[in-house]
Amino acid sequence: MTMDHNTAENSHQFRRFAKRRKQIAVGTLALGVAGILAADMIVAPPTPARAENLSANITEQRAPGFADIVERVSPAVVSIRVKTEARPSLSGFQGMPEGSPFEHFFKQFEDQFGGGGGMPQDRRSNRGFSMGQGSGFIVSADGYVVTNNHVVDSANEVTVVMNDGETYDATVIGTDDKTDLALVKITGDHSFPFVTFTGGDVRVGDWVVAVGNPFGLGGSVTAGIVSARGREIGAGPYDDFIQIDAPINKGNSGGPTFNLAGEVVGVNTAIYSPSGGSVGIGFAIPAAIAVQVIEDLKDDGTVTRGWLGVQIQPITPDIADSLGLEELDGALVAQPQDDSPAAKAGIEAGDAILAVDGETVENPRDLARTIAGKSPGSTVALTVWRNGAEEEVQVELGTLSAGSQANASSDLAPGTDLSLGMRLAPAQDLGLEEQGVAVVEIDPESQAAEKGLKVGDVILNAGGVDVSSPADIQKSVEVAEGEGRKAVLLRVRSGEQIRFVALPVAKG
Repeated sequence: MTMDHNTAENSHQFRRFAKRRKQIAVGTLALGVAGILAADMIVAPPTPARAENLSANITEQRAPGFADIVERVSPAVVSIRVKTEARPSLSGFQGMPEGSPFEHFFKQFEDQFGGGGGMPQDRRSNRGFSMGQGSGFIVSADGYVVTNNHVVDSANEVTVVMNDGETYDATVIGTDDKTDLALVKITGDHSFPFVTFTGGDVRVGDWVVAVGNPFGLGGSVTAGIVSARGREIGAGPYDDFIQIDAPINKGNSGGPTFNLAGEVVGVNTAIYSPSGGSVGIGFAIPAAIAVQVIEDLKDDGTVTRGWLGVQIQPITPDIADSLGLEELDGALVAQPQDDSPAAKAGIEAGDAILAVDGETVENPRDLARTIAGKSPGSTVALTVWRNGAEEEVQVELGTLSAGSQANASSDLAPGTDLSLGMRLAPAQDLGLEEQGVAVVEIDPESQAAEKGLKVGDVILNAGGVDVSSPADIQKSVEVAEGEGRKAVLLRVRSGEQIRFVALPVAKG
């Protein structure tokens, strides 16, 4: 049976269409399965939200804080109310007593910024009396309280207010204006919670908590870190403050700063305050100093300090080179005071005191603090650098007392010109009683002026040799140049002070 041409062609097209349709169906089925598998892998069915208290378990995992420390020590932190005879206070300082060792420090900021400084007391006039407040803390069960000297200075009446509001009369046992510390005793037979000073050192970076009771309203607490040690703020000869980067509040004078063990590491004393409020920088008296002072005050109400009897100054690189010293540690003796323990023991001007009883002296303030911490009448071994070698000198210390020195005239006439940036003349030729060479003119651009020499200074010694004429100084300069020294060491009287100046010299 035969098909015509058209029929055969139609049959062929039909078979091709059927085959293609089958391939498309299979491919579509494969894609459908893959799509289902992929969707199953990527998209998860949503989970409905579950109702729960999201804060329920927070307390079980709370971050570390200071609450436990504060709760434990706060009962020993008190407010101190004082009543004194009314007197005008320093502008902006709100009760900082005139003559306080901190007056100079706070006055700097008032001059610079126009604001007050310090840790001011709240003082109110009341019929010829002034009422003030500060903070303190109990250090013994029978009611001894540590605070600042400027809190209770000249107090006629003292009242201690406990953290719970209970009040007690108190008396001032003793004060020490050089460290701004005071000891107060609650009167009567009582038993109180107390805190203790730390027996260790505080380190830069340690967490600390400053606690106070500024206005009898309850405790005030701030936290921060120790940002520096050994700070000098111009408060006195024994500056050695801990700097705390924490917003210590007004009225916290005399309050304690604690470490995380609840031990007192310092006594809050001052704040840096250009505006009268806290900017987050405070200063505290270290525990090591406070312990010594408080023990002395408890004994007899006064503090006795060892006395060496020398004028001292730092050892600069130029001075070290002039003396042949490799290190800058120590304190240079500018002048031993007449009839002082140092003079009696043979300490001389130009000696560099390097150690006391084997302990290295870092700088003049370190020497002053070390000697002050020794008992009057005790003997100390001083390691001194003299004539290019170390010597040991035994000194029996006296009791610290104030001294005075005569003034040198500055009404001087022209003198001999030396190529040192100065015009010099024999001191006696100018009517001065002492030997030496006076500075009568100085080039303000010279190295002599840069080193602090000025008209009116009297050069007493050059290169270890007493001088009486400009020629003597010129000779000392030549000797220093010949020995390859970078500077000649001059011993200079400036007003009441005697100091050393290392004057650079040209190399020959």
